[in-house]
Amino acid sequence: MRAKKLSIRLAVLLAILAGCWFVTSTHAVAQRAQEKVLHSFPDPNGTGPNAGVIFDAAGNLYGTTYDSRGGFGTVFELTPLGNGLWTETTLHRFSHNDGYWPSGVLVFDASGNLYGTTLEGGTGSGTGCSLRRAGCGTVFELSPAAGGGWAETLLLSFDQIDGAAPYAGLIFDGLGNLYGTTSTGGSDSTRASGTVFELSPTTGGVWTETVLHTFGYNEGSRDGLEPHGGLIFDAVGNLYGTTVGGGTEGDGTVFELSPHASGGWAETVLFNFNGENGSSPYSTLIFDAAGNLYGTTQTGGTLGGGTVFELSPAAGGDWTETVLFNFSNQESRYVAAGSLIFDAAGNLYGALDGGSGNCDAGCGSIFKLSNSAGVWTETGLFFFDGEDGFHPNASLIFDASGNLYGTTSFGGAQEDGTVFEIVP
Repeated sequence: MRAKKLSIRLAVLLAILAGCWFVTSTHAVAQRAQEKVLHSFPDPNGTGPNAGVIFDAAGNLYGTTYDSRGGFGTVFELTPLGNGLWTETTLHRFSHNDGYWPSGVLVFDASGNLYGTTLEGGTGSGTGCSLRRAGCGTVFELSPAAGGGWAETLLLSFDQIDGAAPYAGLIFDGLGNLYGTTSTGGSDSTRASGTVFELSPTTGGVWTETVLHTFGYNEGSRDGLEPHGGLIFDAVGNLYGTTVGGGTEGDGTVFELSPHASGGWAETVLFNFNGENGSSPYSTLIFDAAGNLYGTTQTGGTLGGGTVFELSPAAGGDWTETVLFNFSNQESRYVAAGSLIFDAAGNLYGALDGGSGNCDAGCGSIFKLSNSAGVWTETGLFFFDGEDGFHPNASLIFDASGNLYGTTSFGGAQEDGTVFEIVP
């Protein structure tokens, strides 16, 4: 029955590939942490959460569902009731013209408004930009309305020339401008390979888009192809991201965009993946306190199942990659698309797609990487069994007590996804 659930949602999810054991490090015996399912989809309010969740200041969780019964996805809120239970409220239902298939994580501004992207939908059009000829995707804002409810404002409908199909969420700079990526588009060609864009608010509530960089249009593009992950800033305002393909070896890149004093942005490819050191980095990068970058690849590595990697700045502007962990494609576990997260002690956490459980190729798991004298040890922190979730594809977050929260796109009581909490 679960196999029948792998509908169009998986067709547009990131490529799911085999693997997941380490080689260069050591593996700790799996320990089962305590997990609680906070909400199981479906209900009338949506199915298949493909992005992670975020907290507001009051401890409520917010996220999106990729689909909905007879609809095009939703934005939801989960509110704790004080007795261990949570209640869900649907804040918005998409209706095609305002968006279709929200897939990136949400972000708050300082006033409590929510911002996000949809993979399709909207009013834009363009040759080859849509999987279903349903629009090229959108950027939206949800604002709490007086007297209750939330009002949606469509900030941008992509039109292929300025980008199409934004998988990832958005980030703010200090001036209130939004930045993001599109996985395709950037010209009127069906082979256009994505953009980095900025949205700036102007008077009257109008937002203006600027394309900061357009990636090459063919498989040999040396600056990268198809950025599926989001962006991050460094302390001086440079942007960093990944592409799943392109580069000198065709296996993806890590790139930096730096603003010119006179305007415009310059791209620098910091690292080219070559398969052996990883391939197809879908996730958003993260920094540590020393300025090193961390991320994952979904394939490649010495065992073919993907990697966890670190990039460290070196003299002369070069960056050096260290593969912290290699996953094997022979254990039915493989790297998910969500980004990594650090805890206060410097341990890394992430999600794996596959593993144990009553699901095709495994239900997925949550892993922890611990560093001791330069040796990283993997612990299988929690393994899903289908009933408590299946396909944890998104990034995790911590609460103030160190508990982890995330989503699964499938599984749960109704097999259409869950929001979960894990106590390590």
